[in-house]
Amino acid sequence: MPATAVLRQPSRTLVITATAVPLALAVLADDVRVRRQLHAARRDPLSGLPGRTDLLAYGDRLLRTGRRNRVHVMLLDGNGFKAINDTYGHATGDAVIATTGRRLAAWTTRRQAVAARLGGDEFAIAAVLPDRSALADITALREQLHQPLTHDGLTLRMTVSLGIARAADLPGEDTGRLLRAADAAMYKVKTGDAAFPYLATRADAYADTVNGRRDGRPGTHLPAA
Repeated sequence: MPATAVLRQPSRTLVITATAVPLALAVLADDVRVRRQLHAARRDPLSGLPGRTDLLAYGDRLLRTGRRNRVHVMLLDGNGFKAINDTYGHATGDAVIATTGRRLAAWTTRRQAVAARLGGDEFAIAAVLPDRSALADITALREQLHQPLTHDGLTLRMTVSLGIARAADLPGEDTGRLLRAADAAMYKVKTGDAAFPYLATRADAYADTVNGRRDGRPGTHLPAA
C-alpha cells in the first residue's frame, strides 16, 4: 500500500465516527420532538395522554426504523374501575385515570415510548425496549400501576391486566395489528386463560372480531355504527 494511502486511512475512520455520533443524536432529538408534539396535540384532558390515532402513528414510525424487532405494544385494562366509580363517584374514578396517566407518562419519558388513553380505563403503549430487560421493565411498570393512591382521604387500589405484543414475533405487521394482538393477550390474562407476562401470537393478532372489536370485549353486542 502506498505511503499516502497509509496516512489517509486513520482520517477516514475519524470522519466516519464523527458523522455517526451526530446522526445518532439527531435520531434521538427527532424522537423527543415527535413525542412532545404528540403530547401537545389532541391530548386527553383527564389523563394528559394522546389518543389511539397518535399511538398508531408513533408505533408505525418505530416499526420503520432499525429497532423494529425491539418494538413492544402493550394494552392495559383496569380491574375494578367500575366498582370504584359506582362506590365513590366519578370524581374519584377520574382521579384514578389521572394518576394512571401520570404514571404511564413518567415511565415513557425515560424510554423511546409513547403511552395513550384509548378510552375508559383502557390504555396502550408503543415502546422500544432492550431484548434482555423488556419483560422485567414491563413487569416493573405493572407493579408501579398497582401501587395504591390517595384521594379525598381514601386509599384506592386499581390493578391492571396487561397484554404484550412484540414486533419480532409478528414480522411485517403494523401497529394496529400489534395492538389487536396485545388486546387479545390482555384478555387472556384478565380471564385467567394465560399467566402474565403472556406474549401475543399470530393467532391472537388475527383473533375474530365483532364490529371491529375482539369478540368478548364490551360493545361487541352492539350494531356497527
